[in-house]
Amino acid sequence: MKLERLHIRRRLALMVLACAALGGCMSSSPIWDAHFGEAVRAVTQLQIIDPHASENNPSLPGIDGKSAVSAMTQYDKSYSQPPSSTNPYTIGVSSGGGTGSQ
Repeated sequence: MKLERLHIRRRLALMVLACAALGGCMSSSPIWDAHFGEAVRAVTQLQIIDPHASENNPSLPGIDGKSAVSAMTQYDKSYSQPPSSTNPYTIGVSSGGGTGSQ
């Protein structure tokens, strides 16, 4: 009787150890990994109203190349050299001429 219980306990302990060891090797989400990114692709496709719009509608004549380059150059200059504006409410803060209180 005691020998039989000892064998059962050993087998049970070995099974628990084997399950714990193999549990670390198994992926916990194989189904989720197979469908990774499907929701993002579906939502992206739903945001496109007409995916074949470029095939159905011919492009309209627009601005010529020289005018487009000139417009983009002026646009870029407006951000690289913003116009300086003088504010009438600006007070000479930190001009260095004041006296401190001690």
